[in-house]
Amino acid sequence: MRATTSGWRDPRLWVGVAIVAVSVVAGARLLGAADDTVRVWAVAADIGPGDRLAESELVARRVRFADEADLDGYFTVDDELPADLELTRGVGDGELLPRGAVAAAGDRDRLELPVSVDPALVPASVRAGSVVSVYLSAPGSAGGAGGAGVPDAPGPADGLLLDEATVVDAPPVASGFSASGRRQLVLAVAEADVERYFDQLGAVENPVLTVVRRG
Repeated sequence: MRATTSGWRDPRLWVGVAIVAVSVVAGARLLGAADDTVRVWAVAADIGPGDRLAESELVARRVRFADEADLDGYFTVDDELPADLELTRGVGDGELLPRGAVAAAGDRDRLELPVSVDPALVPASVRAGSVVSVYLSAPGSAGGAGGAGVPDAPGPADGLLLDEATVVDAPPVASGFSASGRRQLVLAVAEADVERYFDQLGAVENPVLTVVRRG
């Protein structure tokens, strides 16, 4: 009479268990990846600059962002859209709606202001759609250099220069530097604030700009 192998010693049983375990892990990963998607608004047809934007012209799209910070530049379906939105640039059919491409209808006087900053003084997370404030410091502009070992006094223009400006364009860190090693941001700013910006910037000898990102 031939001896039989106990069931728990049967290699076929362990192969089956391994297949089931791999299937469970793979399924869990797929479900986890599916949960990473976010519903954001996209436009349902081509819309040009100056056109009013109604919610009926938007469609929801599920998108997975490789970098969570990229989501800051778009409107999610859960966001409450401001009333009387107007496009500041054209957006194509099916394109996600960028925050930097819209403004309230009453903000027609907003201008695009290029700001050059030291890359160490702007958060790396700043990108199109971010809301930022710009602070000005001007060490030594008040004649504080009173001799060796005497620290420069703060300038009279120190403080908040631009408040809650929307970033229209922010080239990636790798490509957003000029030959001087500075980074450029393009901000949507009210016309009156642009005039004040240049007035205060021109009033100091060595202006230093610091960008603060609003959460």
